[in-house]
Amino acid sequence: MSDSSLPRFVPNPGRPLYGLTPRPEWLKVRLVDNESYRGILDLIERKSLNTVCQEARCPNIFECWGQEKTATFMLMGDVCTRHCGFCAVAQGIGKPLDPAEPGNVAEAVRELGVKHAVLTSVNRDELPDGGAAHFALTVRSVRGLNPGVTIEVLIPDFMGDEKALGAVLQSAPEVLNHNIETVPRLYRRVRPDARYDRSLELLSRAAAFRDAECPPMKVKSGLMVGLGEERDEVRGTLADLRESGVDIVTVGQYLQPHAKRLPIERYYSPEEFLQIKSEGEAMGFSRVESGPLVRSSYHARRAVL
Repeated sequence: MSDSSLPRFVPNPGRPLYGLTPRPEWLKVRLVDNESYRGILDLIERKSLNTVCQEARCPNIFECWGQEKTATFMLMGDVCTRHCGFCAVAQGIGKPLDPAEPGNVAEAVRELGVKHAVLTSVNRDELPDGGAAHFALTVRSVRGLNPGVTIEVLIPDFMGDEKALGAVLQSAPEVLNHNIETVPRLYRRVRPDARYDRSLELLSRAAAFRDAECPPMKVKSGLMVGLGEERDEVRGTLADLRESGVDIVTVGQYLQPHAKRLPIERYYSPEEFLQIKSEGEAMGFSRVESGPLVRSSYHARRAVL
């Protein structure tokens, strides 16, 4: 397999990453390059779509694309208006929205034959509604062309716009996901354009909508560890999420996407992730995905089974 056939974000697992000590064994990923992976890559390119799998340099891309044949579609381009310290996505002002994108995503979902479609996006703070209407249209397009497919949306905070959130909720996704990302103390460094309390408020509003109008809907969030947080801060953030009505939470190891992003402060062991999982379950979450390679959309369909 030639170097050009591999995503640019897959490092040599035996070499140090940006000056850090080599990754521990539990973070080494086996590459699975097969026809399913290449077929999805070809489809994404033909439909002029973006996936968070590629843009976020996800370590699970070969498993999800090559074995489970699933992908998380990233709407509204591949340029983000935010300046998060952890993210590999390009930063700046995006292009005008593509009116064909909702239909193209729906067709890609059909061609892939997936049962659970995950839709996320870059932040588009320059748009009046942050792209909420585009999200809602894509949900309806996917469902219209793919009856029986369940849908998860992983949304930005829409700058706290309650009407924008309502537009997405009214499209009736099975899972409403918004990541808290890190503990409140680290927000200024990790998410300088976001606010911890604003994200909690969004999740609380989604939970209130669920309770009043759509009981089957799940509210989901996630965070990264390894950015310098303390263990009691992780517990506190999980408690805040549960108090806000979150049903499902994901916790994974932060991995520096490139040298200009925040460094990894430390690696959590598999045993520590199991402890976090137990703590979350004791708080009452219906599902806790906690592990070194867990990402927000990893095994996402299990949330609705």
